[in-house]
Amino acid sequence: MNTPHLFISDDASSGKPSLENGLGKPVTNASILDTYSMAVIGVVDAVSPAVISVVGRGNEARLGSGSGFIISADGYAITNSHVIAGRSTLIAETTDGDRIDAVVVGDDPATDIGLLKLKSSELPVAQFGDSESLRVGQLVIAIGSPLGLQSTVSTGVVSALCRAMRGQDGRLIENIIQHAAPINPGNSGGPLVDSRGQVVGVNTAIIAAAQGIGFAVPSATVRWVATELLASGRVKRRQLGITVASCRLNRTTMQRFDLLSDQAVEVVDVMRGSVSEQCGLASGDIIVAVNERIVANVDDVHRLLMAIPGEIPIVVSVLRGDRSVDVSIR
Repeated sequence: MNTPHLFISDDASSGKPSLENGLGKPVTNASILDTYSMAVIGVVDAVSPAVISVVGRGNEARLGSGSGFIISADGYAITNSHVIAGRSTLIAETTDGDRIDAVVVGDDPATDIGLLKLKSSELPVAQFGDSESLRVGQLVIAIGSPLGLQSTVSTGVVSALCRAMRGQDGRLIENIIQHAAPINPGNSGGPLVDSRGQVVGVNTAIIAAAQGIGFAVPSATVRWVATELLASGRVKRRQLGITVASCRLNRTTMQRFDLLSDQAVEVVDVMRGSVSEQCGLASGDIIVAVNERIVANVDDVHRLLMAIPGEIPIVVSVLRGDRSVDVSIR
């Protein structure tokens, strides 16, 4: 069976070339737009019943609202950590106008993701997609409640991948999706959806002075965080119990220890009783590598701690006075 292809023919009525789909039928601008519209409509019809508005109870309602989406029929839902804002109970409003009490299962400021449990069941569900297969230029659809306008839909494309932005706790959130679907305050926590109706990201931020620049936490990160929050109410990360600051090395030090970078991280303080103190890490040590990966700034330390599984020892390579020392932390 031959696969139909688009080819160019002459439009008899206008004398201008037009596209055909291989079956002798012209592909016009109108038909392309109709196809695009039907794709968006289909996604909205499938996903919007699972999208919720998230607001505080009583006096906390003045603290603002956000969006979210239901991921299980028994009421678990995703939103942003900053939407939860330290509150333990909220109200989730569905597209049908139902107002459902919701409790906070847990939140993770480091990725700006929170998990709620709605006090209801047999709810519509949004399905996660594969954020790692996204491509720049791909159609994406944002659904949420910007400025309190519930069930608002906007469309755009993936503008860039693998961005990084700073979370509430100061850590970098990695692999952020930049997109051009217009979002506003209140979209936070709502889903970013692909043309298959699958959630590929959670909208988290905008640049206020810019237009058409939005950011979303990728679904791969969201699924991992949600699993951790469901298991224990928090995301478990390796903690060294140290305070550090970026520093610059002089050329003599670089040559002496055969270092590739003049950037490193100095240990400013070691928490008493911490694993670092027990293993011999000391104030004044200069960290140049973690598990043989070069460390040039504080963000590198956070990134590596997140990436190293709990069962694998951490080997911190430091400069201590006139010698190089490896400190093994388990």
